[in-house]
Amino acid sequence: MDENTAYNAVQPRRPRSPLDRQKALAAALVQDPGVKHGSRRAWHMYLIVLCACFCSSDSGFDGTVMGGVNSMHQYQTYFGMTGAGVGTSIVFGIYTVGSLTGTIPASILPDRYGRRVSMFVGNIILIIGAFITGTATTRATFVFGRFLTGIGGACAGASAKSYLAEMTAPQDRGLYLGILNSFYYVGQISATGMMVSTGKYPNNWSWRLPLFVQVRPPFSDWSTPGLIALPKMVPAIFNAVFIFMCPESPRWLHTKGRRDEARKVLADLHSSTGDLYSPLIDLEMEEIEEKVAVESYEGEANEPLLGSDDAPKAPGRRPKHFWDFSSLFKDTPGTRYRTYMVIMIGAFGQLSGNGMVTYFLPNLLVIAGITDQTRKLTLNFLNSITSFMGALSGAALVDRIGRRSVLLWSTAPLVILLAIASALLSDPSTSPTRGSAGIVFIYLFMVVFSFGWTPMQALYPSEVLPYENRAKGLAFGNIITQGSSCLNTFGLPIALQLLNWKVMLIFVFWDTFETIVLYLFVVETKGLTLEEIDEVFAHPDPRKFSVDQKMLRAQAALRAE
Repeated sequence: MDENTAYNAVQPRRPRSPLDRQKALAAALVQDPGVKHGSRRAWHMYLIVLCACFCSSDSGFDGTVMGGVNSMHQYQTYFGMTGAGVGTSIVFGIYTVGSLTGTIPASILPDRYGRRVSMFVGNIILIIGAFITGTATTRATFVFGRFLTGIGGACAGASAKSYLAEMTAPQDRGLYLGILNSFYYVGQISATGMMVSTGKYPNNWSWRLPLFVQVRPPFSDWSTPGLIALPKMVPAIFNAVFIFMCPESPRWLHTKGRRDEARKVLADLHSSTGDLYSPLIDLEMEEIEEKVAVESYEGEANEPLLGSDDAPKAPGRRPKHFWDFSSLFKDTPGTRYRTYMVIMIGAFGQLSGNGMVTYFLPNLLVIAGITDQTRKLTLNFLNSITSFMGALSGAALVDRIGRRSVLLWSTAPLVILLAIASALLSDPSTSPTRGSAGIVFIYLFMVVFSFGWTPMQALYPSEVLPYENRAKGLAFGNIITQGSSCLNTFGLPIALQLLNWKVMLIFVFWDTFETIVLYLFVVETKGLTLEEIDEVFAHPDPRKFSVDQKMLRAQAALRAE
């Protein structure tokens, strides 16, 4: 039997349509309704989510902390900085460069060694980098520490997203992944709140202590500076210690031929009774087997599904290397459409004007006429709280109102809010009230942005990418995210110095463009399993098909009632 004959003989059967899968899922849920919130099994899932959330040390956390530190005269004096210009661009931008470099381990480790190993390695690198940054005595050492922190945060963060996407049930995926991306606000609130106090210190602990929050839990005791280096107290260490007490991704286990382990993980976390052969677990295993089988025979999985070295591979396929992202673009129109969605979320999530507020709110406060350091740090702290509230609200509602609606309703209002803010801050010297009103609209801008974009930046790429491209696709998405962030960290300090409040007008027009693109192209994935999402993207017009399917499911639900 030749290669092509062997391949065709063992190809898996054609998967069912998304609507057929929904009917099968509804029938399975009648017999096994899944894990009830608040139950013992639910608490098991909560602890797994919490452990993964310790990896949420990405650009939003870094931005707010560094934004506050950058406004401190103690920090500026120590390193000879001004708070804007080229020097500040380098200090802010090197974290982005580190995050881009972090895509290399994020592309290799999750698929080869598992999601847990990748989170562990990333957090170890993050700890080392944050410690170097917090103890730096030269600008070069400070920059190098931020570079390592960027590498570790990118590696751990990307792995945590794919891990939770593959561990959670479809009806809860939006909530848990939304919480994951919102969790860094806990660190932001701790750091910015601390800076209100430490900003009054006459020495260098004023800016060193907040930097250690990147590796410290938000409830740590800061009363003794000597305690800041205790590694057992850092959240990254919490993840490194407890992550191997959490189960591995069932989809990763299945690709390694460990099907019994994969079934047990699904039963423990998704079945109301833990029954290994519950109709719900049988259905999930069937979907995983169908999808992983297709991917294995297309040469994308790490090992043959049949567990044999002689298992046939798709003819003409070559193994992919960590630097080879061609599979994200070459396979099918549906694959390319998914990749375009990842690019869109990565770019728009950084370029909507949020980077200007996250990194440089203290600079905007100066434009509004607020120059007192303590007041600037206090307002920076308040921004963390209000943004966190917006992010948690979005995470709680995204599974109810859908992905398209969340993105559209958290982008279109940004145009109006930022236009009003720019008008008010164009000449705040005429009235202190006018400047304060401008800052209020900046706060509202961040609340609305956080409502949709904070949960969706973790959720959407993780669920639209197929298993065989998920780790590599998230790494590629991080390249897009950090590349876009470069425009913020390298460009905005100079732009604010040259254009002042007029920088906001750029984002007004850009957010208008974003709203149009989102309306025309975003695919709805609410309530679908990861395998059902694959079928949606196999349609010639995924956006239209997803919206039509959403209407059909809503009509079916009404008829059932």
